Amino acid sequence: MKRIAAALIAALLCASAGGGAAPAAVDQALIEGSAMPAKLSAFGLFAGNDPARPVASFAYTLRTPLFSDYAEKHRFVSIPAGKRATVLADGTVDFPVGTVIVKSFGWPDFNEGRPVETRLLIHRASGWVALPYIWDADGRDASLAIAGRRVPVAFKSPDGTAHAIQYGVPNRNQCKECHSRAGTIVPIGPKARNLVLADTVGADTRALYFTNPAALKPVMPRWDDPASGTLQDRARAYLEANCAHCHNPEGSASNSGLFLRWTDPVGVNYGIGKRPTAAGRGSGGMDFAIQPGDPDHSFLIYRLESLDPGIAMPELGRSTVHKEGAALLREWIAAMPKDAD
Repeated sequence: MKRIAAALIAALLCASAGGGAAPAAVDQALIEGSAMPAKLSAFGLFAGNDPARPVASFAYTLRTPLFSDYAEKHRFVSIPAGKRATVLADGTVDFPVGTVIVKSFGWPDFNEGRPVETRLLIHRASGWVALPYIWDADGRDASLAIAGRRVPVAFKSPDGTAHAIQYGVPNRNQCKECHSRAGTIVPIGPKARNLVLADTVGADTRALYFTNPAALKPVMPRWDDPASGTLQDRARAYLEANCAHCHNPEGSASNSGLFLRWTDPVGVNYGIGKRPTAAGRGSGGMDFAIQPGDPDHSFLIYRLESLDPGIAMPELGRSTVHKEGAALLREWIAAMPKDAD
């Protein structure tokens, strides 16, 4: 995957030099049509269909990303020639029709570092469409997996622990669960407060692809970097990236009344002294989502540290516990005054 990261940087340089014209390899008519091709190569998003040679308008990272079983993710965006995205007042990005947001998942110590899957989020005139592709065994192409699939994966997490899991590639309905806002599919990762463009993406390139590039201000800290923000802000960044796509007033978990966006006030609706609503056995018999000063009696922690399908949160996208993320939230809750509720 490091080879892919280097290629993404090279792709940026090519895109910058191209004056904004989408490379000829990209089949823009297919992207903007209604077809769902069986093979990823049909879109022309990778030169020679090599995942190390993306055809990108720009690559990006996130200051705090969604945890996905310790997978490394490499992301890029393809925007059609002559069109630009706009950062809206709430920090979300309005990408034009014809945009494709591409995200590949893999592990450096598995499958020789090649990606296991590549997900496309395509903006068509009818709305956003999510298409998951699983790379074939020979690595030459990837096949559409509308119904999702379990893929056996073995890797080591940063602390050296060996994992052998059935990695879950989501089906299209599961894609909708996480990417839903008021019942409509939308991008959830690239928000101005979390979006980081590569250093190679200079002012001219930013102006080429954004109507208001000055609004691209990633103010969220990195969850795992104490120098980037306070303990509370890093915890809030983690919850924004991992929970807020469902836990917001227009998300699929709106009925919980637990809202975990970066912009939400840290109060009862953020979980502080909040009693369970629609949690079922996910509360573990505990009284509060967050019990200030007591992470062991906060069911937010209980759910993050569980792998039971009826308890675990997030519900989708992981087969392992993110020990480091849970440790951050434990530290944050433990530091709260016990009368904070």
